[in-house]
Amino acid sequence: MSRLQGKRALITGGTSGIGLETARQMLAEGARLIVTGVNPDTLAEARSSLGKDVLVIRADAASVPAQQQLARAVLEHFGQLDIAFLNAGVSVWQPMEDWTEAMFDRSFATNVKGPYFLIQALLTTFANPASVVLNTSINAHVGAVRSSVYAATKAAFLSMSRTLSSELLDRGIRVNAVSPGPVQTPLYDKLGIPDAYREQVNQDIIASIPAGRFGTAEEVAKAVVYLASDESRWTVGSELIVDGGRTLNG
Repeated sequence: MSRLQGKRALITGGTSGIGLETARQMLAEGARLIVTGVNPDTLAEARSSLGKDVLVIRADAASVPAQQQLARAVLEHFGQLDIAFLNAGVSVWQPMEDWTEAMFDRSFATNVKGPYFLIQALLTTFANPASVVLNTSINAHVGAVRSSVYAATKAAFLSMSRTLSSELLDRGIRVNAVSPGPVQTPLYDKLGIPDAYREQVNQDIIASIPAGRFGTAEEVAKAVVYLASDESRWTVGSELIVDGGRTLNG
């Protein structure tokens, strides 16, 4: 397997879940990697599981200065960048009346603002050609209860896959999006659902998915690798939905 042989790749939020699995698959395809995270435990685990050749960096996705510093680190380490998978994000689901301005701002800073300015900071580092993959969500399309802020951040991010494609294509930079449906990852575990209700919530979610199960990080990662590779070189400003048919139900 060598679809990404020698390509230099950055994965934000690459120390757990979809990001970590994508890192594993990109390594298997021959890529050289930088991954980021914020949790000390998962940073250490990623360093151990991915090996000494992968640069693992702590970088707060919500901080524009941290993203600019990350871009400088990418330049120093690689010189140029062929692939960026912008995967870092937060998923907070709660009723509208429970949101505060600070919480709202933090969600948009992590899911939209930070990644936007990371792309800006990387503009002079991207190779020609280069591929940028944004991890969005089917919640940009589905009006799920309690998802008002999360869905809005993902809709904004998804829009960038088209607008930035138009703006950056002349530089040789392709921008595409992968939109997962319900996937069993650590992010899902952080939603604050009490254990007593977890099984019922699981069953309710599964009932909404025609495929009859949650997706896996591996399945989403395969879509990311395709969008990152030269196999998708004529795919520009597109959204690849990986959701077991969830959006078929509206």
